[in-house]
Amino acid sequence: MNSTLKVFITGASSGIGLAIAAEYARRGAILGLVARRADALASFQQAHPQNSISLYPADVRDADALAAAAEQFIAQHGCPDIVIANAGISQGAVTGRGDLRAFREVMDVNYFGMVATFEPFAAAMMAARKGTLVGVASVAGVRGLPGSGAYSASKAAAFKYLEALRVEMRPKGVNVVTIAPGYIRTPMTAHNPYPMPFLMDADRFALKVADAIARKTRFAIFPWQMRVVAMLLHVLPRWIYDRAFEKAPRKPRAAD
Repeated sequence: MNSTLKVFITGASSGIGLAIAAEYARRGAILGLVARRADALASFQQAHPQNSISLYPADVRDADALAAAAEQFIAQHGCPDIVIANAGISQGAVTGRGDLRAFREVMDVNYFGMVATFEPFAAAMMAARKGTLVGVASVAGVRGLPGSGAYSASKAAAFKYLEALRVEMRPKGVNVVTIAPGYIRTPMTAHNPYPMPFLMDADRFALKVADAIARKTRFAIFPWQMRVVAMLLHVLPRWIYDRAFEKAPRKPRAAD
C-alpha cells in the first residue's frame, strides 16, 4: 500500500504557502499546488525533480477552477491526505475612504477562497472517512485591528468557519486543523511599517505547521509567544483595548 502523503496546497507560489510546499517536498509528499503565478509554480517544480508535483495556476476566487483542479488531482493521485487552504491577501482598508473593493477582495480570497478550496474534496474525504482539512487563519483575527478591518474580519470568519467545520467533520472521520500564524517573515509582511514581535522565519514556521498537522492538532498558533499574546488579547477588556490600539500603527491602504 502506498504510504506517500498526498498534499494539496493553495497560495503555494510565495510566502507561507511556498515554505509549506517545500517542507512537504522535503518529506517526499506528492503535491498539488495552486497559485495565480504559473511561473513561480513551474520554478518550484523544476527545483524539486524528485517529487511528483501537479500544478494548477488558478485564483482561489474562481470556484470552478478549484473544482477542476481537485478533480484532476483526485483522478491522477487519489483523494489527498491533506488539503491546506493557505491562499491569502492583506490590505489596509478603512470604512468611509472608498475601500469597498479592498474589503470584498480580502474576504473573497481569505474566507470564501478557503471554503471553495475544501468544497470539492470534502465528499471524497467523508466517503473515505479519512484526511485532514487545514485552514490558515491569523492571530489578527482574534481582535479587530484598526486599519486592518478587512483582514481581521476575514480571519475571524475563517476561525469560526473552521471551528464549525471541525465539529461537522469529526463524525465523518475527517480532521480539521486551524493554523494561526503570528508574524512570519514573508513578502506579505516585508513592508509592514510597524514592529513585528517574535517574527519567525517561514521555513521554521512550515516545519512546525507540518508537525502540528501530523499530530492532528485542532488549533495551533506559531510562534508560541503569539499564543500568549492572543490569549491576552482575547480577554482584554474592550475599554483597555480601545485605548491601547487607538493610535497603533496601521497597514497602508492601496490608495495611500
